[in-house]
Amino acid sequence: MTKTGDKRKDKTEIVEKTPLFDRIFKPEVIVLENGHSVTRAKSRLPLIAFFVCIALIISVIVTGFDIGIIISRGREFFVILGRIFHPDFSYFDKVWGPLVDTVEMSLLGTIVGSLLGLPFAILASSNINKNKPTLLFVRLILSVLRSVPTLIIASACSLIFGLGTFAGTVAITIFTLGIVAKMLFESIETIDMKPYEAMQSFGGSTLQSFWAACIPQILPTYLSHCLYCFEMNVRAASILGYVGAGGLGILINERIGWRDYAGLGMVLLSLFILVLIIDFLTDYFRSKLS
Repeated sequence: MTKTGDKRKDKTEIVEKTPLFDRIFKPEVIVLENGHSVTRAKSRLPLIAFFVCIALIISVIVTGFDIGIIISRGREFFVILGRIFHPDFSYFDKVWGPLVDTVEMSLLGTIVGSLLGLPFAILASSNINKNKPTLLFVRLILSVLRSVPTLIIASACSLIFGLGTFAGTVAITIFTLGIVAKMLFESIETIDMKPYEAMQSFGGSTLQSFWAACIPQILPTYLSHCLYCFEMNVRAASILGYVGAGGLGILINERIGWRDYAGLGMVLLSLFILVLIIDFLTDYFRSKLS
């Protein structure tokens, strides 16, 4: 009875470990010339293709996708694009001020958010913060901050602080805080903890030990994360004006509303050149840090 029970148990374990697909679609048994047999699992590609087609059909129905509209109205896209690619250079006088505001919002928001992100990253690091409830609470806050789009945060800030660049700066600060703290605490959890433990064994506090033993290890990574966020924030700040948070977004929304595609082209060209310059500078600084 014991042997029978063990066999049944082994058979049950094998069945549980077998993938559901192989249980439904039995693998093909191939007998070789030498008498041995091998099993060849059936391809999952047809099943995957079937579910992808079902999902595609449902998506077309739900979204009301119509290829006929694309064919009939597609020409207008190229007409508008042609007007955008002929920018009105005389409009740059009006672009300059919001362009500077966009850079100022991005820079200030990145600096403040990055500085605030450091203590949050320390509290969210499992190798530094041994208090489980605090650790989970801080990580929950960071997850919420990262999951909310910058445009939504800027919309809320515009209602609270009023229209203008201050609301945009606060929105960028909050977004940067979530991103920098998330990336940084993951970096902190991979550092060598022996210097930190040695500092604590000599009577150093958590903050003193972290500052002396961990900051030198994470500083290049931390600065690299800050530069990366600055790149993202310049792009994000350019559309915050849609919700009244200042920057180039106000001009973009205004030019689209007036169907002034030549002026819109000048705004987009200025933004493109600005992003190229910032990308070049941040890539240069990150290469020095690495």
